[in-house]
Amino acid sequence: MPRVAVCLSGCGVYDGSEIHEAVLTLLALDQAKAEIVCCAPNVDQPAVVNHLDQSIMKEKRNVLIESARIARGKVRDLAAVTASQIDALIFPGGFGAAKNLCTFADDGPACKVNGEVERLVGEMLDAGKPVGAICIAPAMLARILGRRGIKAQLTIGTDAQVAGAIEKMGGVHQSCPCTSFVVDPKAKVVTTPAYMLGSGPAEVFEGIRGLVSELLRLA
Repeated sequence: MPRVAVCLSGCGVYDGSEIHEAVLTLLALDQAKAEIVCCAPNVDQPAVVNHLDQSIMKEKRNVLIESARIARGKVRDLAAVTASQIDALIFPGGFGAAKNLCTFADDGPACKVNGEVERLVGEMLDAGKPVGAICIAPAMLARILGRRGIKAQLTIGTDAQVAGAIEKMGGVHQSCPCTSFVVDPKAKVVTTPAYMLGSGPAEVFEGIRGLVSELLRLA
């Protein structure tokens, strides 16, 4: 049974993991009989967003604690997860991937990546194990890969601005519908647009299910 880590970035599209994408990833993995290891960095969110009106709230929330909402309490501190323990790694999207796992939302191509995220992705790449990224998360992946001189094929759909940022960080962007995915067989990286393009869970699930299937094949 393959063991797959799902790295969450909180709970909620505007300041954490996109909940549909995270849950659909868990569903696809469960359907494929994979063992799931949910994890998240133990850091505070830089901002908390009111999901009714998207205003910034005056409170603090922790990414690991918020991720536990999606994982039903079964979530590990990312610092305790190593590539030797898992066969594949997936990052759902949501603004948390661009705010809490890295600073792409604020800094674009000059973004910094959370140290534990960069460590684990680096370990996976060094071990030749596959990594998947959904929605906006491929932008974070492009930064990590680019810093290692890896020119991988990635997609966030068709958004020209984000695609340009991915290219600037060293990636090769490919346009892709939300029902499909892009794979770089050499880097063992799989990406899908999900809600960068999708209008609802059904079509988003098609792309995520394809990503999970390809990731498990590579594993």
